[in-house]
Amino acid sequence: MLVVSKPHVESSTPGIRPYYVLVTGFGPFSRYAVNPSWLAVKPLHNTVIHADVPVEITIHDQRSAPTEAKTDTITTPTQRNIHITTLQVPVIYEDILSIIPGFHSRPPVLPSTEDSCSVLSLPPDGYDFILHVGVAGRGPLRMERVGHKFGYNMKDATGCYAPIVRVTREEAGRGSSEPSEAERMERSRLGYDIEGLIDGSESPKRGFGKGYESFPEEIYTDVDVEKLVHHLKKSGVEQIYSSLDAGHYLCDFIYYCSLAESRRSIPKTDKPTTKVLFLHCPPVDQPLSTEEVTVAIKKSIMWLCTSTAS
Repeated sequence: MLVVSKPHVESSTPGIRPYYVLVTGFGPFSRYAVNPSWLAVKPLHNTVIHADVPVEITIHDQRSAPTEAKTDTITTPTQRNIHITTLQVPVIYEDILSIIPGFHSRPPVLPSTEDSCSVLSLPPDGYDFILHVGVAGRGPLRMERVGHKFGYNMKDATGCYAPIVRVTREEAGRGSSEPSEAERMERSRLGYDIEGLIDGSESPKRGFGKGYESFPEEIYTDVDVEKLVHHLKKSGVEQIYSSLDAGHYLCDFIYYCSLAESRRSIPKTDKPTTKVLFLHCPPVDQPLSTEEVTVAIKKSIMWLCTSTAS
C-alpha cells in the first residue's frame, strides 16, 4: 500500500499555508486629489486569489519488508490561496517612519483607516510579500530594485522635509550631491526647485538616522526583478522595465524603510522572510489605464507566490 503524506501547515486549503500579501498605494498630494497608485491598488483589497504551486510530497512504500521500507519524494501541483490586503499610505515622511515598522511585525500592526477595519485577516507570522506602489511621470511601469538611505531633499505633502541625519565627515562627503536622473524627473514633475542655503553651503543630509545606523546606504530587494519583468512581458504586460533609481522622494523613502524593516524582523527560525518590492506606475492613461496597472500588480503577486512557494 502506498501512503502519501503532505507537510502540515495551517491553511484553508488542506496542507498548504495561505500566502499573505500587503499592497500599499499613496494618498493625495500635489495635483492628485486621488493618487493614481491608490486607484490601481484599491480594487485588490480583501481579495483571495488562487495559484497552482508545486508542493513536495513524500511517498511511503509499505509493500516492502519493514527493514526495506522505501520512501520517495515527488512534486505535484497544488492550489494555494493568496490573501491580499491593501492600504493607503500618506505622502508624509514622518508617517512612513511611524507605520512601516508595524507592517513587518508578527503579527502585523496596521494603522486605523476605513479600509483597515475590514481586513480579511492578519497573518500571525507576518506578510510573505509587501508591494508598495507609487506614481511617477508619464511612461511605462518601473519595477524598482533598490532603496536609498540618504538624499531626500524634497518636501512631502505637508511641506515638511525628511529628517536631518547626523553623519561623520567621511559619510557626509561620500557620494555625489548632484541629483540623479530619476530625481530630476521627480522635481520636474512636481515643479520643485531646491533652493541653496543663503551662505552658499550644501544642504544638510536628509534621510534615515536613529534606528537605521546599522543599515547600508543602499538596500536591494531579494526579489529577482529581472526575472519578474521578463515574466510580465511574456504575459502581456509589455510596458515595464527594471530601475535602479526610485527618485529620492516618498517612493524611494518608503521602499528603503520597508526593505530595512524586513531585514530587522528576520526571525530566528527557518520560516521565510518578507519579500519587499516597489512598483512605479504612470498617471492614469499616460499611457496605461488604471485597470492595466491593477492587472500588472496582480500578475506580479501571482508570479512571486508561485516562484517562492514552499
